[in-house]
Amino acid sequence: QVQLVESGGGLVQAGGSLRLSCAASGRTFSSYYMGWFRQAPGKEREFVGFIRWSNGITQYVDHVKGRFTISRDNAKNTVYLQMNSLKPEDTAVYFCAAARPLPYLRDYEDPEKYAYWGQGTQVTVSS
Repeated sequence: QVQLVESGGGLVQAGGSLRLSCAASGRTFSSYYMGWFRQAPGKEREFVGFIRWSNGITQYVDHVKGRFTISRDNAKNTVYLQMNSLKPEDTAVYFCAAARPLPYLRDYEDPEKYAYWGQGTQVTVSS
């Protein structure tokens, strides 16, 4: 049974940092792309970034570039989202997800393309 379990969310002041973890189990994810998404109340689920598990290549949405970093630990089968310089507008439930290889990089921005999802972890940034 495939499981993605996020952790590390919480309440932080603007300008602070959090590191989210996504522990993956139930299958081999070495060929997968691991995405991070977020969803604020009343808004659609938004792409944050992804990492290609096999070689660590990453891509981010423009408004988190330079602040957020995705990494992975193969030994722990865990993907991380390091978030620095947090802003109140970063407040959302954050999800990790896993996608099989897709034809185009832009495909990884579409949540419909992901096969597996975690339950999400709440991040709240106070001003």
